[in-house]
Amino acid sequence: MESYQRYLDPRVLNKISRLDLKARLIVEGFVSGLHKSPYHGYSVEFAEHREYVPGDDLRHLDWRVLGRSDRLYIKEYEQETNLRAFILLDTSESMAYKSGEVTKLEYANYVAASLSYLILNQQDAVGLALFDKEVTRFIPSSSSRGHLKLVVSEIDKAKPRKKSGVGPVFHDVAERLKKKGLVIVISDLFDDPKAILSGLRHFRHEKHDVIVFHVMDNYETTFPFQSITLFEGLEEYPELLADPHALREAYLAEIRDYTVELQRGCLQNQIDYCPVTTDQSLEVALSTYLATRLGTRARK
Repeated sequence: MESYQRYLDPRVLNKISRLDLKARLIVEGFVSGLHKSPYHGYSVEFAEHREYVPGDDLRHLDWRVLGRSDRLYIKEYEQETNLRAFILLDTSESMAYKSGEVTKLEYANYVAASLSYLILNQQDAVGLALFDKEVTRFIPSSSSRGHLKLVVSEIDKAKPRKKSGVGPVFHDVAERLKKKGLVIVISDLFDDPKAILSGLRHFRHEKHDVIVFHVMDNYETTFPFQSITLFEGLEEYPELLADPHALREAYLAEIRDYTVELQRGCLQNQIDYCPVTTDQSLEVALSTYLATRLGTRARK
């Protein structure tokens, strides 16, 4: 089965395609994320000519066309209001962990592919950056018909090999994105929370709307180990043979403090923080989040 088809689970797409993913940015009275709307008069982007009809504003008459053809044509413009989304997908070594059927990276791949489908299906643009300790692949945003195959193909080729550097990567990508839009982070956020939040604030400083999907394995959040266990080291950490009973309380407290710091930091910077675990149904996780997002926006 082609990667293009493998990552686009029909059950997931059937649920989330009924929900529009809207950015919170307001542009000329329109919600950024709605499709192009006619904007008569001066605007930033020329759309087309049409023949003059009595009552049209003569300020928008195209005098060059009149000089060449002796016919009256009006310049029409449109306001660019399409959503421009950019997905940052973590492919670092820690994303290779799994306790169940799928690794964190495989789960993240499904999230990225499903959201790409949704965004392109509503005729908006999506781009992609794959990263570990640096950006390894950067695909600019596009809304073209063939773009989904390119995005999903790159997602499928990603292999978790290197240590992560989440914070510095966010700063790098924030400098590369030239137009404000929606930034979607899909990562286990295996880095110092202060560095992560600093990078996320950089996106907000550049006026991007930001969603963070924090992907973790269920075992990472519950630590259900019972007997003496050899814990495999990832991202340059050594293996550790230990009694989980002696570690559980301190480990769970550390995880709790870590996630609370991230969640609080995102809330303070008006960033959506969405924790997901790999044992969750993807269709439920995505559709619930998107419905909640739209409900929050509707109340504003």
